[in-house]
Amino acid sequence: MKARIATVCQAGSFYRSVEENRKHVMKLLDLALRQEPDLVCLPETFTTVSVDGKPEDLAEAVPGPTTEAVSKRAKANDCYVICPINTRRGSKIWNSAIVIDRSGEVLGIYDKVHPVTTSSDYTVFEDGVMPGIDVPVFDLDFGRIGIQICYDIGFPESWEELSKKGARMVFWCSAYNGGFPLQVYAYLHHYYVVSSVRTDKSKIIDPCGTVLAETDQHVNVACRDVNLDFVVSHYDFNYSIPDKIMEAYPGRVEVRSHLDEGHFLVEPIDDSLTTALLQKEFGFESTFQYHQRHRDAYKLILQGKQPPPQKAAHGNRPQWSKVDG
Repeated sequence: MKARIATVCQAGSFYRSVEENRKHVMKLLDLALRQEPDLVCLPETFTTVSVDGKPEDLAEAVPGPTTEAVSKRAKANDCYVICPINTRRGSKIWNSAIVIDRSGEVLGIYDKVHPVTTSSDYTVFEDGVMPGIDVPVFDLDFGRIGIQICYDIGFPESWEELSKKGARMVFWCSAYNGGFPLQVYAYLHHYYVVSSVRTDKSKIIDPCGTVLAETDQHVNVACRDVNLDFVVSHYDFNYSIPDKIMEAYPGRVEVRSHLDEGHFLVEPIDDSLTTALLQKEFGFESTFQYHQRHRDAYKLILQGKQPPPQKAAHGNRPQWSKVDG
């Protein structure tokens, strides 16, 4: 489940034709591919930004010129690419992100569920774009991902749905940087969030909301090695766990502490290790499990019942101390 993730920013370099925009972003893609990533994410509708013309005339079929250019590169570099463009199917247009697999084939398409209005009376959205109807997940060979696009950032229910469907990383393709909400979603749902924007700050954010890598106006590609087999755990009953893991597996497991939030993240580096094995060996559960144990008890208490004792992985360890007794 280890993967090298690359993201690019368009850095405000826009041209007057689809062909010129495509050529520019393909150069950025080529630069990203030189880093030998497993996946590269591109910005929202990068081919049509600043181009005069009706959306129905600028949108492309799939396959089409842009997906063909990307597919060729994906296949040659054994890499997934997320390619966001306006797509045309029949007489309708969508703001889409096409997932192209390592063989250059179309794995799937996400159609933006929340296009933003471009009329003051909320009758026209993105000059004629249709809203999507589903928030799918995509199973890649290194883990399950989801996709959101630009204005989707304002609709927490979509991000929650991706969490419920088991996404371990969510890609956000956008016209603008997005800012702090991306870190909030990463923290709330404990998944990676990777943005790719037409402005300057494309980011790779960890499941505790920390920015691990980002682009700017001069460096337009960011890259980071990650493992989607990770676990975020609450420090309660687990203060001794980070030291124990680092002592037992030096250099083989990354442990990142987020004490202000009361969390730590465990992410294996060694391919022979998994979080399931580490949790079994050291006896710790995820933050989500810790929260759910509380919910289960609250529900019974509010029904006037005594909650039964729960047997958690931490056993009788002290709640707020490294000393195990």
